[in-house]
Amino acid sequence: MRDVIVCLLAAPFLLQLSTATVVLNSISASFPHLPAKFDGSVPRNGICGALFVANPLDGCSPLLPSSNSSQQRTTKFALIIRGGCSFEDKLLHAQTSGFFQAVIVYDNLDNEDLLIMKVNTKEITVSAVFVSNVAGEILSKYARGREGECCIYPPTKGTAWTVLAISFFSLLLIITFLLLAFFAPRHWTQWRGRHSNRTVSLDPKLVRTLPTSTFSDSFRGGDTCAICLEDYRFGDSLRLLPCQHAFHLSCIDSWLTKWGTSCPVCKHDIRTQTMSSEVSP
Repeated sequence: MRDVIVCLLAAPFLLQLSTATVVLNSISASFPHLPAKFDGSVPRNGICGALFVANPLDGCSPLLPSSNSSQQRTTKFALIIRGGCSFEDKLLHAQTSGFFQAVIVYDNLDNEDLLIMKVNTKEITVSAVFVSNVAGEILSKYARGREGECCIYPPTKGTAWTVLAISFFSLLLIITFLLLAFFAPRHWTQWRGRHSNRTVSLDPKLVRTLPTSTFSDSFRGGDTCAICLEDYRFGDSLRLLPCQHAFHLSCIDSWLTKWGTSCPVCKHDIRTQTMSSEVSP
């Protein structure tokens, strides 16, 4: 149960990381990315521009401007490979070049998990994201420095809140189901117990109208009480039912006034005969 709750609560934050994308418009492809961890790393409405492969590729030294001067007024992205120096150095070299406004760093290893570029300095103003090795190889292949060919979109907060709402209601449903599964059987058992205890019994005055006798050697109704399973003893008081079955007086009186109206042996309901005899002249 605890693991389910943790997963439901964590889902919106995981989705927020995975729905951020880098879009390469020339081939209509999108790639998941993680934004760098500093304020304003990606504009709220996203950013689009021309994509250039960095020179040098690792970005560990000042980047050289592209020879394509016709795109000087266009927002430009630098595609840099991971490794050789820190993320912070790569971003600073792209920024100080005065040519790039955004940086896409791609992994130098074929890892499945993305990571967040942790940048400590407050001097970095370029937008920056991190993508996988596969995404970086594809981006480098199709980087042609054309206006609007690449876009970076931040995590979609609306989607995250939508998933949070869905997760919350899912959690409520799970809790409701568990409560029903736990409490419903108990209440059903109690309800059945209360209703099953509402058995029909005879009025003690009516029971006392049934004939009695004393056990002796001449008694023909058997030697054992079917209720307490004790043998009759000489002089025991017995009560005889209309079906001719006899029982200890105390046993059958308690049975008829508390548990039912039928003979414990043959299940014959004695109410009809006793009541009819009660109203007969």
